[in-house]
Amino acid sequence: MSTITMSVIKADIGGWVGHSRIHPTLVDKAVEVLIEGREKGLLVDFHVTAAGDDLQLIMTHRRGDDNPDVHELAWKAFEAATQTAKELKLYGAGQDLLDDAFSGNVRGMGPGVAEMTFEERKSEPVIVFMADKTSAGAWNLPLYRMFADPFNTAGLVISPSMHKGFRFEVQDMKENKTITFDCPEELYDLLVFIGAPARYAIKRVFSRSTGEIAAVSSTERLSFIAGRYVGKDDPVLIVRAQSQFPAVGEILEPFAHPHLVEGWMRGSHNGPLMPVPVHRAHPTRFDGPPRVIALGFQLADGRLIGPVDMFDDPAYDEARRMANEIAEYLRRHGPFEPHRLPMDEMEYTTMPEVMKRLQDRWT
Repeated sequence: MSTITMSVIKADIGGWVGHSRIHPTLVDKAVEVLIEGREKGLLVDFHVTAAGDDLQLIMTHRRGDDNPDVHELAWKAFEAATQTAKELKLYGAGQDLLDDAFSGNVRGMGPGVAEMTFEERKSEPVIVFMADKTSAGAWNLPLYRMFADPFNTAGLVISPSMHKGFRFEVQDMKENKTITFDCPEELYDLLVFIGAPARYAIKRVFSRSTGEIAAVSSTERLSFIAGRYVGKDDPVLIVRAQSQFPAVGEILEPFAHPHLVEGWMRGSHNGPLMPVPVHRAHPTRFDGPPRVIALGFQLADGRLIGPVDMFDDPAYDEARRMANEIAEYLRRHGPFEPHRLPMDEMEYTTMPEVMKRLQDRWT
């Protein structure tokens, strides 16, 4: 066995057209930068893709989490792609790069980050989920179902290596604090918090039988970082599969139900999370509905054997049909809740400005 770090770092650095997708030249620019990093020995392997208008960097290396050299390489890739986005006059060029210069770590600088370091097993299947037009808490329900719901994950009942359950690390994204819950014993306490995904998000999941990391998500909230609305967070998620972890099918199964997530148009609406293959991850209806893609890899001494487009399967046709039906129903509500987010979730839009301007007219 050998220790490997898997880093998924994403950023919206320019949409083509509007917020619908990414121009292929931006992917090419990022690939050029990462090839240099691999040639210098910084990376073992990488794959570059896109989910909607988000550029996704999937990288393996042996330098551990939060390595400044790896993060700087990702920042350079985003900067190179941003320069091209500006030349092509793409929409929102560089919008997720909240700082002008790299300062040691991309966390807090705009891009979303999910990283895990682990001992590569004899067979190491990993699935990377990437979402567009939604927020960091979008993974709460799927992660709960993967690692705590026996109606979804049969291994919790019948697999000796999973029967002890999993430990969930939950982050308060507003206060930047964390808490852990051992499940199934603390399942109800866990649900108190993760049922409010606008503020609380599952950051990591660990096997209680081995202590190994099973999953990690990005929990960066752009609005909390910037203090204003600068786009939705469009989170990423890494999940290890098989053996002491859920099977690949158990990990994918939660997405057969297109659950409601916040985001969609202007980051201010609820909508169904539609599982799609990569070639359909181009949301255009009201800039949506929100999309999720899943790429599967087998790791071989850090090399990414893949990807396999996990949602390129007719088994998810019904989920896509259901998502369209839910989207149609919600769209008929227009600017009314529950399609539009509640007022307390609109604090980084124009709502506070309107309320301040009209405060003297309330009697």
